[in-house]
Amino acid sequence: MDQAPTDARSAHLFADNLKGFLLAVASSAFIGASFIIKKKGLKRAGACGTRAGVGGYGYLLEPLWWIGMVTMVVGEIANFVAYMFAPAVLVTPLGALSIIVSAILAHFILRERLQRMGVLGCVLCMVGSTVIVLHAPQERTPSSVEQIWDLGTQPAFLLYAASAIAVSLVLMLHCSPRFGQTNIMVYLGICSAVGSLTVMSIKAVGIAIKLTLEGINQAGYFQTWVFVMVAISCIIIQLNYLNKALDTFNTAVVSPVYYAMFTILTILASAIMFKDWSGQSASNIASEICGLITVISGTAVLHSTREPDPPSSSDLYAPLSPKIYWHIQGNGDLGKLKDDDLLSGEFVAVVRQNYFV
Repeated sequence: MDQAPTDARSAHLFADNLKGFLLAVASSAFIGASFIIKKKGLKRAGACGTRAGVGGYGYLLEPLWWIGMVTMVVGEIANFVAYMFAPAVLVTPLGALSIIVSAILAHFILRERLQRMGVLGCVLCMVGSTVIVLHAPQERTPSSVEQIWDLGTQPAFLLYAASAIAVSLVLMLHCSPRFGQTNIMVYLGICSAVGSLTVMSIKAVGIAIKLTLEGINQAGYFQTWVFVMVAISCIIIQLNYLNKALDTFNTAVVSPVYYAMFTILTILASAIMFKDWSGQSASNIASEICGLITVISGTAVLHSTREPDPPSSSDLYAPLSPKIYWHIQGNGDLGKLKDDDLLSGEFVAVVRQNYFV
């Protein structure tokens, strides 16, 4: 007697998952392209002023960077809507497709060579994403934002959120000024930890909007606006440190590392808050984990042989420290001068790297 309603509900959940899947694929295409466009804009801005990687904000005046931002916003909107229909376990791993788009475009536009092993990486990403899609859980949508609030204030998730915030603060206040320019894990660690909280708050806002459109108004709940404020704050922090990472390190390194860290933390946060794996069989959960490992392996293979970013022109012609002594060769004599000493017209300076002491 209950079989028909159950089948109808399953069909409805499958349709929602399909919508989420298609939106996530479109989102990945836009976001993957935005990485490349923003990178071009950051390079242009860095050539004319202080680079974003060392605290400059000249890219805000660069039109190409804004085009990349608009492209990213379109992709994030599609991603936002995808979370309204499908669980994070399904939507987040599909971000691997943006890695493929980014790698291919970087090969042709940024001249960041994609070698033959990259093809294998792309295939692994596709296979892993397919496995995850086929075994994705069918999510039960909460009936009100108050239910989401209860999920977000359970002790397990509060512990996770507090840990993510604490780690982010340590990275921002202590590690970023000291190691941000040399260790990619600093900037991307901040983006990933904060990003997992972004996804949870965006998913809560998305569900609230979906319920409101269905006639169950959620705008009157203060919890809705708390989630909105958390989402906006986290997005601003993410964008700031992602710009720093893109300007400092090769896109080929930023994309896969960011994806892997962000995906793992987001799936963990979603599993704690929304209990995505509740009611799933052990085989389905194992298949999803294997799919995730395959995708992460694909991103690693995809970029394992990529060339590092060449130094920018601003790095090549940066002023030297006043403590450096120059060896000057003139008229057969070899002498030492500090860089603030005035050179005689009789001297012809021959400067080489091994002349520094």
